[in-house]
Amino acid sequence: MRRQDHFRDRVAAGAELAERLIDRHYADPVVLALPRGGVPVGLEIARRIGAPLDLLLVRKIGVPWQPELAAAAIVEGDPPDIVRNEEVIRATGLDDRAVAEGAAAEAREIERRRAAYVGERGHLPVEGRTVIVVDDGIATGTTVKAALVALRRRAPKTLVLAVPLAPADTLRELRPLVDEIVCLATPEPFWAIGAHYDDFAQLEDEEVIAMLAEGRRLGAAGRPEG
Repeated sequence: MRRQDHFRDRVAAGAELAERLIDRHYADPVVLALPRGGVPVGLEIARRIGAPLDLLLVRKIGVPWQPELAAAAIVEGDPPDIVRNEEVIRATGLDDRAVAEGAAAEAREIERRRAAYVGERGHLPVEGRTVIVVDDGIATGTTVKAALVALRRRAPKTLVLAVPLAPADTLRELRPLVDEIVCLATPEPFWAIGAHYDDFAQLEDEEVIAMLAEGRRLGAAGRPEG
């Protein structure tokens, strides 16, 4: 029996999350995974609940002279969403032009990554659907927060956050942004996400591409038997 806050790998974590989700019988679900680590977790959920899988690409817009400090984030979409951190913008005196220039640069990077992973296929629609946002774990929650804020603007019927592990205080901050959180473990103290996996190897692009292709096929075909 595994430790409560430890997982064999991302596939095992996804299978356990799926067991928590499958009996909820969500209406018209779609799984959106944050790359790269969220993709194998999301694929296992998609396999077991018969939902399509897509990427959700998010990029931080850093303060130019302090790139690790997020002034905003851009979330892919048609059009992309920009989620501003007004507290950081005020504190740094960053003007709207600088935010817009940063957003334009990160939007180009998002397009490059989507083209590399899924080619010319468009985004899966989310309006009126159950949207399940998946990653392999959450630490500070900054990127996930931007993703959830942007997705809420797109009018899903239900917005669910599903992750294997996260700090309890981070989940409390994210809770108002979603209809439901499914999290398997809230380790205390919380170390690096990878410390809670036996196998936390970096995924190659080819692996991500193959997983996304399978996720699209599962969604088109409906729930697999067995």
